[in-house]
Amino acid sequence: MIFAWDYTEDLLKPLGKFGGFFMLILGIMWILYAVYETNRRESFKKTKVEDWDFDVTKFLKVLTYLGFIVGLLSIISGVSGLIFNIPPSLAYETTSEEGRNLFTSLILIFVGVLTFVKPANDLPLASIIGVLAASLVVVILVLVIPDSVVDIIAKFVNPKILLAIVFIVIFAIVALTAKFYTAAFMGLSKILSWPPLALILAVLCIIQGFLLLVVGVSISGYF
Repeated sequence: MIFAWDYTEDLLKPLGKFGGFFMLILGIMWILYAVYETNRRESFKKTKVEDWDFDVTKFLKVLTYLGFIVGLLSIISGVSGLIFNIPPSLAYETTSEEGRNLFTSLILIFVGVLTFVKPANDLPLASIIGVLAASLVVVILVLVIPDSVVDIIAKFVNPKILLAIVFIVIFAIVALTAKFYTAAFMGLSKILSWPPLALILAVLCIIQGFLLLVVGVSISGYF
């Protein structure tokens, strides 16, 4: 083969080396969340915002997509560093005899999950997951089922109607399941959406990221 893809060597381990970088990105993301929530609530200290005052703006849509991507990559980076004993930055590797930094990995995983589910407070995350899962299953069925089988099915029911039924059933099951299992993280993420807490979380990530990338140490080494 001209090109062989190894997800461990080509994806997981490289992402594990960018732990410090993703700490900075997470910090920037949560600063954006703090600014957005402050503007949305028209107050830095207001703890609640009325649902009828909520508007899905273009900025929120962009922030949502970024949250999904940054959160997922941060989780992968943290897990990879933890499993493969990978230092979170080149500077940390040169200044520390250790490989992974446990504090960084845990923060990446924890904040990464919160960042990933944060948009669920504003957009129907369970429905989005349901649509994606149902669409994936339908596509797989279309690609896998032989034409001969499709011809047999067509004698009893329209294949398009059958696929539509499969889509609806899978969507309902996945959406309800996702809503149940993400409820706890959504609640915690909603609490951290309060601008002061979001800002504290952002500052923690930025300081940790700066120390890892520039100084080559972890904040856990000082406190």
